[in-house]
Amino acid sequence: MLNIGVLASGRGSNFQAIIDSIEGGYLKVKIVLLITDNPNAYAIERAKKHGIAHLIIKPKDFSDKDAYYSHIAKELKAKDARLVVLAGFMRVVGKKLIQEFQDKIINIHPALLPSFPGLHGQKQAVDYGVKMSGCTVHFVDEGVDTGPIIIQAAVPVYHDDTEESLSERILKQEHKIFPYAIKLFAEGRIKVEGRKVIIEGSREDNILTNPPLI
Repeated sequence: MLNIGVLASGRGSNFQAIIDSIEGGYLKVKIVLLITDNPNAYAIERAKKHGIAHLIIKPKDFSDKDAYYSHIAKELKAKDARLVVLAGFMRVVGKKLIQEFQDKIINIHPALLPSFPGLHGQKQAVDYGVKMSGCTVHFVDEGVDTGPIIIQAAVPVYHDDTEESLSERILKQEHKIFPYAIKLFAEGRIKVEGRKVIIEGSREDNILTNPPLI
């Protein structure tokens, strides 16, 4: 069974979606540790409710970014985590963690990358006037939302959308494709070739990488 570590900074709705997928039998993985940089993150309460170990690790307690992410990597390795999942972790991951978990850190972003990276992807989409947005699960590299793309889901953008209304529709798709990406990784069906991620399996499996519009 694949051990995963989760990093989160806020309410942890994607963290909860992963928990629900495990408890419902969809995911055959184990969350061995939640790490947060925010002592007030609601994700902590979710971890407590489901008996998941958690640590609060704040950057200000370390001399620099390298020391901070080296410590996070050490804690994850102590729990034998084999995949690191960023579920609303609101920091750019440092190279020390990336080096220790090369091609083993995944993130979900609320836009169709490479469009609208960084913060407030939903607001960027609304302001730009695009007709389609969505969400992307990708591997993490040292850039900001620049790693190889695993799967994406498209969501329409309506003329009267606000950042909040679009965010709500995108979040529903996030809760579908994030567990699915973890499932693919756990089953050993993901292969990275340069910038391309190859999903091994039947054509029908790959159709699931584009959930229907809602």
